[in-house]
Amino acid sequence: MTRPGPDTINDVSRVAVEQAFRVESGRVLASLIASLGGDFDTAEEAMQDAFLAALEHWPQDGVPDRPGAWITTTARRRAIDRIRRARRQVDKEATIQALAEGDPGSALGVDPADLVTDGPEPITDDRLRLIFTCCHPLLSPEARVALTLRTVAGIQTPAIARGFLVPEPTIAQRLVRAKKTIRTAHIPYQVRGPEDLPVRLGSVLLVLYLVFTEGYRQPMQAAGDETDPRASLTVEATRLARLLTELLPGEAEAHGLLALMLLQDARRPARLDSSGELVLLEDQDRSQWDQDAIAAGQQVLARAIRLGPAGPYQLQAAIALEHDLAPDAASTDWAAIIQLFRRLDELAPSPVVALNHAVAVSMIDGPEAALARVADWSADPRLRDYHLYHAVRADLLRRSGDRAAAADAYRAAISRSLDPAERRYPERRLAGLGLGSGRGRP
Repeated sequence: MTRPGPDTINDVSRVAVEQAFRVESGRVLASLIASLGGDFDTAEEAMQDAFLAALEHWPQDGVPDRPGAWITTTARRRAIDRIRRARRQVDKEATIQALAEGDPGSALGVDPADLVTDGPEPITDDRLRLIFTCCHPLLSPEARVALTLRTVAGIQTPAIARGFLVPEPTIAQRLVRAKKTIRTAHIPYQVRGPEDLPVRLGSVLLVLYLVFTEGYRQPMQAAGDETDPRASLTVEATRLARLLTELLPGEAEAHGLLALMLLQDARRPARLDSSGELVLLEDQDRSQWDQDAIAAGQQVLARAIRLGPAGPYQLQAAIALEHDLAPDAASTDWAAIIQLFRRLDELAPSPVVALNHAVAVSMIDGPEAALARVADWSADPRLRDYHLYHAVRADLLRRSGDRAAAADAYRAAISRSLDPAERRYPERRLAGLGLGSGRGRP
């Protein structure tokens, strides 16, 4: 048997490190921040040291059986080294002792059964506690969400900027200001009691929604592949949303968000064709949808509706349920969906909501009616560089018969797509028009 050469070993190790970073970094960082009493900077530096060490040692020693545990143990040791070298404060010795005596295995997660709702610290899950810490009222709402996405979910700054429809430097500035505020205001890594939860809940829900969306935005490479880093985001977001409903059983929107996640993720098995290309909702094989997840989502949504007035997440879950319950695309109750979008537009207006509302309108009143709604939206700076706006407009133009304008819009979508997977759909549509790919950025 031929032994793999050094280049092959290095490639395997590098891929393993990259995957460990995507899958484990949020969990490891949450554990480190907890151990360090909320010291974000030292935790991040120690984690970076640990991944650099992995790049050095794994090619020689092999990829460990539990990469997350290896990274956590190494990061704890590097944190101790950093604190010892700094020698800034005498009381750091107590932190060093606590870290040295800690159980590295415990850093990989807390069993949901350990969640408690009474006592001085109502949250025992490291990552959920970190989310609530990042969502402290002293931070601006935008900074809360950006900081949490970066630290807890490990989502990179460009992806966060894309989710907010703002320039990347804006997000970078928010992150710097948020960390400075935490440091100068001595914001503790804790939630003192249940009374602290409601004021932070809105930001926490938004964070979990965006983490889920980032994972769901790109489908898994194979159905059921839970090792895919994007799948880990959806799984973790759903786990934390479920914990949140247990922590706050009377919060309607917490249940609405969990329902939305379950109902959307139920379609995951049908989102890719045999060649790995994205399949649009109307073209999916609905027999592949996870009926158990749909039933669970419907049950959670029913509870959310009983708990209180419909909020944005409940409305989005209700829209998802309308799609999930339709036996085929032609049977979709678009009138009900349009009504739900109207209410959503009143409660939580946004360019993305308006764009989806226009698509729903086109299914009843035709593409021309939707085009009239979106005609002037290119002047909105939030949409001008948003690839999905141009992709939706291109589809509407194609359906209306304006092939030349549709081709220009598809080119605009392609030029604004950062991810190659995002570009494949408009590229296929453009090729289908037979007008050439063209160049430039309309």
